[in-house]
Amino acid sequence: MTDQTRWGIPEVQLKNKAVKYQKDLVRRAMESVVKMEQGSLEDLMLLIEAEYERKYGENKANKMVL
Repeated sequence: MTDQTRWGIPEVQLKNKAVKYQKDLVRRAMESVVKMEQGSLEDLMLLIEAEYERKYGENKANKMVL
């Protein structure tokens, strides 16, 4: 068992919680996506692409291909 008094343990736990939260968000989103029709999926895809470009648009200048 890991010594809980060691330096850095709270940071590792916080990082693990953040990763789990993100995975839970994806899982819940996929539960909704499975129920969607083709047209709605295409609309969602366009919204996701627009949001990704808004947040990470500088990657386009770095020639990043998705």
